[in-house]
Amino acid sequence: MCGMLASGPPFAQHPALVLLIVITVGLVLGKLRVAGMSLGPSGVIFVALAGGHFGYHLPAGIGPVGLVLFIYCIGLSAGPSFFRAFRRHGKVMALLALGIVAVGALTTFGVARVFRLPPALATGIFAGAMTSTPGLAAGIEALPKDNSVGVGFGLAYPFGLICVVAFVHILPRLMRADLRKLTRDAEAFDEDARRIERVLVKVLNPAVIGRKLVDLSFIADYNCQVSRMLVGNRLEPLPAGLVLEEGQRLLIVARKFRLPPVIQLLGERDDQTGVVRDTEDQSMHVVVSDRRLVGKSLFELNLRSRFGVTVTRIMRHDLEFVPRVADRIEYGDRLLVVGEHENLERFSEFAGHNVQTFDETDLVSLGLGIAAGVALGVVEFGIGGQKLTLGLSGGPLLVALLLGHLGKVGPIKGHLPRAARLLLTEIGLTLLLADAGVSAGAALGEVLRSYGIAMCAAAVIVAVIPMVAGAIIAYRVLHVSLPQLLGGICGGMTSTPGIGAVTASAGSEAPVVSYAAAYPVALIMMTVFVRMLVAMMS
Repeated sequence: MCGMLASGPPFAQHPALVLLIVITVGLVLGKLRVAGMSLGPSGVIFVALAGGHFGYHLPAGIGPVGLVLFIYCIGLSAGPSFFRAFRRHGKVMALLALGIVAVGALTTFGVARVFRLPPALATGIFAGAMTSTPGLAAGIEALPKDNSVGVGFGLAYPFGLICVVAFVHILPRLMRADLRKLTRDAEAFDEDARRIERVLVKVLNPAVIGRKLVDLSFIADYNCQVSRMLVGNRLEPLPAGLVLEEGQRLLIVARKFRLPPVIQLLGERDDQTGVVRDTEDQSMHVVVSDRRLVGKSLFELNLRSRFGVTVTRIMRHDLEFVPRVADRIEYGDRLLVVGEHENLERFSEFAGHNVQTFDETDLVSLGLGIAAGVALGVVEFGIGGQKLTLGLSGGPLLVALLLGHLGKVGPIKGHLPRAARLLLTEIGLTLLLADAGVSAGAALGEVLRSYGIAMCAAAVIVAVIPMVAGAIIAYRVLHVSLPQLLGGICGGMTSTPGIGAVTASAGSEAPVVSYAAAYPVALIMMTVFVRMLVAMMS
């Protein structure tokens, strides 16, 4: 025992045990809540900093493994929404996130000059003040020989956390706005307009009588589906090649705001009562796994003629929508299909229906995807006479984004079950934070003595200025509502505690929509701007 103590702190000769202790204690610390806030997985870095300061070491190589695993899973999570974030109001939120990160990088550059902070320390402060662990990952890779990145992140992170929560509480008061009322009014209007409805329509328009249903392009243009027709007092599946007749009653499925023009073009709404609705043997949920469907549009598949069935809704990435004929089927889509029982069974077999598709983790695809990302990351390419690489963060991130967006590339699937993805993300993150913290811990005392007050001031400035700039631009220039603005600010700052505070104040989950649009953009842009910041300061 005395010999062990003489050679170093307790358990110093067992780095694997030290790793488990650091992660466990760090996660326990992260669960502690003070004033409604918690550190989450980032609590690991504070325990790791202390461990490194007292002379502990971790097994070699765990940092790069954690980095790759974390970045790859982040890419898979962001992929489905990252490239789609520029649709609808997501464009505004994406631009807001981009602006917040860009202003944060410029602010960090200026603060580093004023306080004479070293590049590695400033980079860590940038990532910490923006509460961005992907930013930390990119900084560690860009400056692998300087442990100050971890020190800067560890000190700035609590300031970033507190500043975001304080900002979203203070801004509505400064604007003298009732956030709860604004959110409730906007949510009621949006939910009512975008609610999926089923309406019975009586065919009366002479312009459509005698024409085939499939030839009426305006139905597809308004993103509506005709799912059934009324026969007697029962709703029956549509026959293939249906020709419209006067007085026919069709069941239309669409978002509420899309229905009026379609009803007018067909005839009139029929509010007849006593209609027998869906029966269990005339509709089915089908999970797609067969490659004959994946990547093909509903128009190309022509399911009504081939199988006598109609796809009325698609559930994808926890989002339900009415499909258009141009929409392409993705692996793992959950389709609500209407038709006769025998036809549904035939289509289900054709689609490779497998209810366990979303619960299965394809380890081969996981390994191939990560390997492809690492391989891409080490490839050198020249820009302006300089040889550059995407690195262990950029390569896996780009591959994962594409896989998450496309669903599948060749034999590699871009889908991981949510539980598996969250688990692997947290494992990768804790390994990365533990390695970064322990490596930086040895320099902790010296850095605090040299830059302590300057670091604290820099962290607050870097956290606050991007939020103020983003709020002014979003509200005055982009004319974003206050609930959207606050959600977008939290997304641009990649702050989960922040959006938690907003939803609690608003009494609604509505701001999460803008948060979800801004978050993946900020997540990816942080890794880009960290590298740009390092290049500017070097």
